[in-house]
Amino acid sequence: MYRPPQFREDRLERQLDFVRVHPLGLLVCQGEAGLLANPVPFTVYRDEGACGTLRCHLSRANEQWQALSSATECLVAFLATDAYISPSWYATKAENGKVVPTWNYAAVHVWGVPRVVHDAAWLRRQVDDLTAVNEGRFPDPWAVSDAPSGFVAAQLKGIVGVELPITRIEGKWKMSQNRPAADREGVIEGLSAGSASEAAVAAVMRRLEEPTD
Repeated sequence: MYRPPQFREDRLERQLDFVRVHPLGLLVCQGEAGLLANPVPFTVYRDEGACGTLRCHLSRANEQWQALSSATECLVAFLATDAYISPSWYATKAENGKVVPTWNYAAVHVWGVPRVVHDAAWLRRQVDDLTAVNEGRFPDPWAVSDAPSGFVAAQLKGIVGVELPITRIEGKWKMSQNRPAADREGVIEGLSAGSASEAAVAAVMRRLEEPTD
């Protein structure tokens, strides 16, 4: 990932927190017919491996798991919190007009050597963990155990697990850090008046403006 110094985010905890909050990653690997890519929700385990471990599952009908069985490496790209940035928001526009549009976003890329898993107990744990993480915000969270055990067992037979110990991870927060303070403030104001997703980018930018210890 192209990462100019001002946009780099190298803190592992922040990178993994991003994955936890935005768990849908694009799983990319090389297959016999070329590149394969599928969006898949992941769970992250910080305490397993030096940089953590990702786990997910694929439909058994999805040919990508077979490619992963022999893959020497794969990439998972997590992207969220993005918005178009209009040059009309920059204070610099009124000063000299030397401005162009851009796009603000945050992204984390993860690399590792995948391991395909067929074990039913492993799959049950992954499904339980994935469900618990995403159902936890509801007042009456659904659990896998709420479904009939025979039904769950049949569903598990239709999926394949993937485990990815993280060998490399990169983070990028492109949030106008390369612009003067007045331009950044103009972008924050412009985004704050927009859609919910644009306001989310403004919130990230505002947090970056806060002093750190």
